Amino acid sequence: MNLQGVAALVTGGGSGLGAATARALAQQGARVAVLDINEAGAAKVAAEIGGLGLRCDITDTASVLAALAAAAEAHGPARVLMNVAGIGGAKRLIAKDGTPMPIEDFQRIINVNLVGTFNMIRLAAAAMVKLEPLQDGARGVIVNTASVAAYDGQIGQEAYAASKGGLVSLTLPLARDLAQFGVRVATIAPGLFLTPLLHELPAEVQQSLAASIPFPKRLGQPEEFAELALHIVRNGHLNGEVIRLDGALRMAPR
Repeated sequence: MNLQGVAALVTGGGSGLGAATARALAQQGARVAVLDINEAGAAKVAAEIGGLGLRCDITDTASVLAALAAAAEAHGPARVLMNVAGIGGAKRLIAKDGTPMPIEDFQRIINVNLVGTFNMIRLAAAAMVKLEPLQDGARGVIVNTASVAAYDGQIGQEAYAASKGGLVSLTLPLARDLAQFGVRVATIAPGLFLTPLLHELPAEVQQSLAASIPFPKRLGQPEEFAELALHIVRNGHLNGEVIRLDGALRMAPR
């Protein structure tokens, strides 16, 4: 798909991987709506790229519908959806004092990363499938963000790994479901990337994390994630696939 003039949505676009993806889309001529629960972050990135910044809580259907309507009014219906929004969190199943993990902690991460992403897909896809097809019959592309934790979840990552594993498992059935409309679906499973969260860690901790990556022995750059996201959009035969982007990293138990 040629991105020139195409309307695109980026959730979690106010920082990190989402912001890099929004910038990359804009550089290719896309009309980008930056969606984030952090309205200030979304507005800042949007101002930088000449896009539209909108507050959007992906777990709240009313919030998503409002953002989709505002984006469509400004840019037209979206043919590209980049689902990058998500949260982390680690907590052992049984704490040192013997108490079990609060069920609310598990539900919160599942609700944002898995249910929220699905909520965004179902609502954006409902409009996408009604668009006029392009010359190759394509109507749109959806790219989701999982994690290598879906495969190599570490101790304390039960909720996070389950949420990202759900996105991995969703990819093929979504692609099959939407194939009849000419909408492709793919997922990126990034490893250790230099996001704002990792930026906050001490330099020695960052270096230790980077040393665990076989090659290249450095943390991934958000621009590398964005580059792969754009390639998925451009490559019309990429569909129903989950791509690890991790420098051959396989996470240890802890």
